[in-house]
Amino acid sequence: MFVKAIEKVGEFTRPIHTISRAYGSNVVLPGAATLFFINELGHAITCKHVADVIVGAEKINQTHNKFKSERAAIPQTNKYNRKLKDLEKNYGYNQDVTAQIKNNFINCIDKMSAFVIEVHPSEDIALIKFEGFEKLLYKTYATFVKDSSSIKQGKMLCRLGYPFSEFSNFKYNSNTDDIEWVGEGKQDTPRFPIEGMVTRNFINNDKKIVGIELSTPGLRGQSGGPLFDQEGFIYGMQSMTHHLHLGFDIKEKEIREGNKTRKVSNYPFLHLGKCVHADVIKDFLKEKNIKFYESEQ
Repeated sequence: MFVKAIEKVGEFTRPIHTISRAYGSNVVLPGAATLFFINELGHAITCKHVADVIVGAEKINQTHNKFKSERAAIPQTNKYNRKLKDLEKNYGYNQDVTAQIKNNFINCIDKMSAFVIEVHPSEDIALIKFEGFEKLLYKTYATFVKDSSSIKQGKMLCRLGYPFSEFSNFKYNSNTDDIEWVGEGKQDTPRFPIEGMVTRNFINNDKKIVGIELSTPGLRGQSGGPLFDQEGFIYGMQSMTHHLHLGFDIKEKEIREGNKTRKVSNYPFLHLGKCVHADVIKDFLKEKNIKFYESEQ
């Protein structure tokens, strides 16, 4: 049903790779998110909560570099450990605090001097403007559905993103106490589609439809990925997954497993995807005077 559409949408949908680590740890954690390009000018759309991580990374890394400089200035005496603990306390550092985050935009443009991010005041939308490139590495760009009246209960749509972080081209450098991108290891991560039926719309306080609910969850890493029909026209963007308690709870029910009996409990939830509506995205782009394309239907 979505075979051709996935190929079409995949030409302008790209992953954002992220690596991070907690303070005091040498374990590097990979993660991913998604963006998609809306024109031939290097403009892309993703979620505001994804953009917050990108923007916040700079401050987190600057703080960690400053911490390392102050730590290096502590004299190597018998008071070192106490002074280090005082410094950690001043910075609020413990094993639960993220000390470093680094992001990498994959197969978007050949090079970049900077990027500008603008976010929607209330909805989970962010616009990324790449600057300083000479060549685009995406082939085409999104075409939004012109008439969104077809978004009704029962309509089948699909999302595309990068939920499984299989890339491995990173490491922790113990000499510099830093996380790094490296040339070896797996460079990419697989794209992954997931379909769903439109179940409900989300309405804001002004009685305007701002979101679309789907019968299946959006997966971690698909945030910022496009929502599209079987023709590849864009109906929205994956934003989050919410969880509805079904009430079919099972408490200490005795079951047989092989030759043994055991008691199990289960508290089931229904996981539903929430997507930002295409009309909200288009209105935001119009407000920012950003070029985009619509279907002719």
